Amino acid sequence: MVKDCINYAKTYEACQLHANYIYQPSEPLHPTVASWPFDAWGLNVIGPLPKSSGDYLYILVATDYFSKWAEAIPLREVKMENVPNFIRTHLIYRYGVPRYIITDNGKPFYNSLVTQLCEKFEFK
Repeated sequence: MVKDCINYAKTYEACQLHANYIYQPSEPLHPTVASWPFDAWGLNVIGPLPKSSGDYLYILVATDYFSKWAEAIPLREVKMENVPNFIRTHLIYRYGVPRYIITDNGKPFYNSLVTQLCEKFEFK
């Protein structure tokens, strides 16, 4: 899939006008380009949103970098316990341990509970 995307970008004029560099297959991939499904996930919190019927204000979402598959849960409030529980139950237990989880290092993602989870399952 990655090779198909790269080959398409090489033939697309708009990509060529803005690109100073084209990936060569002999070079290592950028870490945000996943080599296989569920290898790297992007995490983000969306909100606050208008209050739902269940009093939810936020959405915690993870997107797989390779397939663009998304996993999401609603949250009433963003607590530091929500993120490691979500990673464990919705990502690791369903799809296996990823190599990377990429965030914006906001407070919900950059705390001792997330650090402990990363160390326990040995991912970055």
